[in-house]
Amino acid sequence: MRAFSLVTLSPEAFDDFSAHHADGNFQQTSAAGRLRAGQGTEVEYLGVQENGKIVAGALFETHRSRLSTFSVVHDGPLCDYHDHELTEYFMAQLKQHAKAKGSAQMEIVPEMPYRLHDSRGGELPADQGGAPADDAVETLKNLGFIHDGFTIGYTAVPRWRYLKDLTGITDEKSLLKSYDKRTQWSVKRAASMGVHVCELGEDELQVFADIEQATAERRNFEYRGEAYFRKFKQAYGSKAHFMVAQIHIGEYIADMESKRDVLRKKVDTLQAKYDEHPTTKTGRQLGEESRNLAAAEKRLAEAAEYAKDGDVLPAAASLFVEHARETVYLFSGSVEKYKPFYASALIQHDAMLHLCVERGVARYNFYGIDGVFDDPNSEGRGVLEFKQGFNGYVEELMGSFVLPVRPLAFKLKTSVRKLLRR
Repeated sequence: MRAFSLVTLSPEAFDDFSAHHADGNFQQTSAAGRLRAGQGTEVEYLGVQENGKIVAGALFETHRSRLSTFSVVHDGPLCDYHDHELTEYFMAQLKQHAKAKGSAQMEIVPEMPYRLHDSRGGELPADQGGAPADDAVETLKNLGFIHDGFTIGYTAVPRWRYLKDLTGITDEKSLLKSYDKRTQWSVKRAASMGVHVCELGEDELQVFADIEQATAERRNFEYRGEAYFRKFKQAYGSKAHFMVAQIHIGEYIADMESKRDVLRKKVDTLQAKYDEHPTTKTGRQLGEESRNLAAAEKRLAEAAEYAKDGDVLPAAASLFVEHARETVYLFSGSVEKYKPFYASALIQHDAMLHLCVERGVARYNFYGIDGVFDDPNSEGRGVLEFKQGFNGYVEELMGSFVLPVRPLAFKLKTSVRKLLRR
């Protein structure tokens, strides 16, 4: 019989455990604890000790309202769910702890993958992570947890994630080469059009918030507000990177004018050559370069309109969060008007390069997708295809589990929820 004990961890000890655990993540850190405590949630760092070593841990949240009290562990607990004895002990202890707090239920969302898929959602061989972790699911169900099921669609804690393995990628050239051709072109195109990526300071977060709000209204998702992003930055500090991709319109116009002038000289030369001695080849070249010149003139006219908005134009913004084992792309937004500048592709490339490749971090987490791969009309199709362009893979998590802690209170809460949904 193994000897386990439940212990309370310091924030520093918990962060160290999360940093080295196979499923450690930004939701299971003291930064997440500070963020939630600032929102009025009671947080604790609990761990299981065996032979003097911490072998499991959880940022344990207690939520209280006038109507109910419940406990939650987001993206956790951090535990080897294949280890039945450890899992049984930890869940029993967490249940007792939740009961002592007066909770009706305890919800957990394990970060441990259920199985991996290829970029298009296809099955992978068992030795590549494709075997489903049914034993872990059954262990939790046998302990009294109610499984929310193998759902698809967007959820608050995404069950479906898109990731990129950066193992062996050591510089920008190899990183760029790892994308598909279309995404390579988009990144290069943005860089050639005067788009630059920089990090926003805490006093500049309104720029991020404005872009996020406009995107939320356009795509009909929840907008969290500048106050939330400010609290997020304060909680995560240097681990949170609010990045913006900006169009330097003067640089773009100067580059386009230079290209236009070169094209104009080509057209003049070809025209003179054709006038002197018309041939099919010269006529074809003249037609092609004339079209290129017309396109350049059109882009310059469009640029003149953009210039009316200002000298430096925020086109896309994203929030990236560092964890010891990965960088997570958490929130983003873009300005529809500036879509032709491909700023969203460049900001992803910049984050992967500076927050992963240069730090020696091999895991880049694009975070949520809806888990639908065979429907071109699905709500999340555009998001999926954008992320697929960076050539990654899909991680399917086990999903959400709820454990009734006080059965009568849980039953009452469930009944009230059903009534409210009618």
